[in-house]
Amino acid sequence: MRRFVFTEGDRRQMEAQGIDEARAIRQIEIFNRASFAVCLNRPCRIDDGVQNLLPDDMERYVQLHRAAAQKGRFSKFVPASGAASRMFQSLLQIYHVPHFLEYHELHQRAGRGVAIACDFLRFLNDLHKFAFFEDLARAISRDGHWLGGLVEDCQYYTLLEYLLTSRGLNYGFVPKALLKFHRYAMGSRTAFEEHLVETVDYLSHGAGCSRVHFTVPPEHKDGFARLWETARPVYEERYGIEYSVSFSCQRTSTDTIAVDMDDYPFRDRSGSLHFRPGGHGALLENLNDLDGDLVYIKNIDNVVQDRFKPAVAFWKQVLGGCLVWLQDRIHGYLRSMDERPSQTLTQDAAVFARDRLLIHFPPAYESWTVERKRQFVFNKLNRPIRVCGVVRNAGEPGGAPFWVEGEDGDLSLQIVEQAQVNLNDSEQKDIWMSSTHFNPVDLVCALKDYRGRPFNLRRFVDCNAVLISKKSKEGRDLKALELPGLWNGSMADWVTVFVEVPMITFNPVKTVFDLLRPEHQEGF
Repeated sequence: MRRFVFTEGDRRQMEAQGIDEARAIRQIEIFNRASFAVCLNRPCRIDDGVQNLLPDDMERYVQLHRAAAQKGRFSKFVPASGAASRMFQSLLQIYHVPHFLEYHELHQRAGRGVAIACDFLRFLNDLHKFAFFEDLARAISRDGHWLGGLVEDCQYYTLLEYLLTSRGLNYGFVPKALLKFHRYAMGSRTAFEEHLVETVDYLSHGAGCSRVHFTVPPEHKDGFARLWETARPVYEERYGIEYSVSFSCQRTSTDTIAVDMDDYPFRDRSGSLHFRPGGHGALLENLNDLDGDLVYIKNIDNVVQDRFKPAVAFWKQVLGGCLVWLQDRIHGYLRSMDERPSQTLTQDAAVFARDRLLIHFPPAYESWTVERKRQFVFNKLNRPIRVCGVVRNAGEPGGAPFWVEGEDGDLSLQIVEQAQVNLNDSEQKDIWMSSTHFNPVDLVCALKDYRGRPFNLRRFVDCNAVLISKKSKEGRDLKALELPGLWNGSMADWVTVFVEVPMITFNPVKTVFDLLRPEHQEGF
């Protein structure tokens, strides 16, 4: 790495952003590592890392969930900062090439199989099926136009302008959370509203209150607040509960420094350092600040129509009850090992850790002293806990559960993204391709220790589980650093349990066309 020295101007810039100079230096040093890939040992499968629950277990867990929910112990954490630009990517592409939208040009290209032309014609054909159809029509009519007239006159560019830009709905740029996802007889709902409705059957449960926290982009915080102000009286009256909704933004102090292709701090044309958002791993700070007890984590776009919600809520209760059971057992062992330790107790806790939690023990463990064994088991159990629902692999892009091998040979259960794997290594690629399950981001987490104190979640991060990508700014290439993902490296040292859940619990909206699936349409 080339030698460098931060200037006083650099230090003032970092101080204003809340970024520690020592941390920035450590981030620069990371770029010099030869490899960032994890070492996959094998995929997690049923009875080898993934649990397949029996009906009796599920019934017991639902009861445990209900008791904890009645005490108000559960809340939900929803990352909702993502813009909808990816969702409308193909429509944005064709919008920026206006001559493609001329009638004959459009159909000729669609006939040749040009993807963006085919996508637009599909969108046009199914436009009336989208929950935002009425809002789009109203936005167009405010300027004296008629949606049907724009379609009949093939004014497709104008139509997309009202959909994607600030002239109308601005759907190409607003957060996905604020988009109308589902249509009902009583009106359409945004993804934000669907998360509120979904919680009724597994957060309140006699407690009378559903607590939901959304992480939002700062430039749209007012938009979320306005929607919440409008939605709150509607849903509180309809479902007879009280909501406690809060918002936070990703901290600028979690931004990461960019470097040039020689691993030297990248500077823009004004000479300032260039910092970039650190990815969803930066939200660990928001989760840490939440002071939550038992917290569900779920992506903003994974929601369904009301008729599918009972199945989703059931499995939320199962996962939550499983977490309660695990936490009760773990905390029981920890309290006893702390207050009245014994060799027998340590042995019992070790069996539970090894057989039920699948925690890896070093080969030399049996030769250790009783106290060293107690300290090892105590340390392995005294951590945040997460129960992760996983679904059968259906080819969706994203992470998956694996047994991962550390540099010291230790094995652990981890959620791994494809970008973390060296696919140029044939053995690692074969292991990746043989995975049977997928991570739908359906987690429930226990964030307090056996004394009821909140864990400092920063202590359990694998700081090496970063991602490096090539970006550009002002026509120059740079390297960008992404922090360990929220459910990847940021939770690498948690107690982790994988439970198979059905596909009905996973209904993401990655493109606008996903909204045409039965799970997002009315009357199917």
